[in-house]
Amino acid sequence: MAARTQDMPPPGGYQKIEFKRIPARKYFTGYQMILGYLGVTAGSAYLYYLNTLEIDREDIEMRSAKLATFPLLLAERDREYLKQLRRNRDEEADLMKNVAGWKVGTWYGEPVFKTLPKDKIIDPHWQDFCAHAPYRIQAHRTFFHMYD
Repeated sequence: MAARTQDMPPPGGYQKIEFKRIPARKYFTGYQMILGYLGVTAGSAYLYYLNTLEIDREDIEMRSAKLATFPLLLAERDREYLKQLRRNRDEEADLMKNVAGWKVGTWYGEPVFKTLPKDKIIDPHWQDFCAHAPYRIQAHRTFFHMYD
């Protein structure tokens, strides 16, 4: 049987255990940190101000562009509307050319709206407006909200 030996400390003993508090190194004082915070805040506020000026400038430019193009877009919309009304009138004349007594825009010669002046444009219902348009265009305009 082997003899038992006890673990003993190294010769000269163990090193001393440091239990004294070692404070962290200070890089900045409290005043320096407050001044740094105020400096960063002032710089950020200045950059924010510059960014706000740029956004306002772009907003004015976009508003000016919209105001400049809006009358043109309205004119094009009205032009296309009148062209479609003309197409509808021509198609009605072509379809009803063999019907005796048929006058385009009336019901067998009688005006549909008797109390309105003759030069008044009556906006047709959507189905009447698109009656002679190709189905693809009519479906796209009718169900536009489904094409998102």
